[in-house]
Amino acid sequence: MRLIISEKNIGYLASLFIKDRMKSAADSLDKGSGGGAKNKNFVLGLPTGGTAIDMYKNLIALYEKKEISFKNAATFNLDEYIGLPENHKESYHSFMRENFFKHVDIEADNINIPNGNVADPIKEGQLYEEKIKKAGGIDLLVCGLGENGHIAFNEPYSSLDSYTRDKQLDISTIIANSRFFDNDIKKVPKTALTMGIKTMLEAREVLLLVSGEKKSFALKQLVEGSVSQKWPATALQLHRKLVVITDEAACNELTVGTYRYFKRLKDEFSELENTAP
Repeated sequence: MRLIISEKNIGYLASLFIKDRMKSAADSLDKGSGGGAKNKNFVLGLPTGGTAIDMYKNLIALYEKKEISFKNAATFNLDEYIGLPENHKESYHSFMRENFFKHVDIEADNINIPNGNVADPIKEGQLYEEKIKKAGGIDLLVCGLGENGHIAFNEPYSSLDSYTRDKQLDISTIIANSRFFDNDIKKVPKTALTMGIKTMLEAREVLLLVSGEKKSFALKQLVEGSVSQKWPATALQLHRKLVVITDEAACNELTVGTYRYFKRLKDEFSELENTAP
């Protein structure tokens, strides 16, 4: 695990991180050392949420400055509500279209979002996993951290060996998301299709974005706690290549020793951080 504690804009740092990884993958393929076809897409796992909006704004800005292209990218979103029409303003199909996809040069055929309106969610989950495998697996999965420790919609006590499936939402998640539904929890969908924890762990690299004091206890569990179904995000401790970008406020619950350890580290990310506003 690499924990980047920054006072800079997390969304911008995340956009630079994605740009760096996509460029490295393209350079590797150009040199013939990528282990795949020259035209292999870079596969991204993508989130929704407030921090994600900031990341997408910065990715769009990089695209408009011609510093990044998504022509050779494929995307798999982490989740989608069940029973919410795709054209509903709070569906994740709408979220991604309005906040990212319609602003960049990604091919429509390379966009993948779970279908929350199918008759058989179990089969949809299986088909989604097959699509990921057919794409060659996820190169970089970007996700956020819930206050209760959920990642994607893997709520507390989710199986750590799970793949894409339907999942009942925890009441704390429903309450938190009610702000998008006129602050009325009755309007919030109660179930969703979500990538499983095993799906996420199989990504080649994971970038976790954490901001704000409300996430501080969940971050402490992730960084310092034991792997537990109660805190699904702790499963990411087992990932071979996890990078967490966080702000100072989210670190309020970390022990002083842990905080100082990660603040001392200097590596490739320090250069990215120095370019952030």
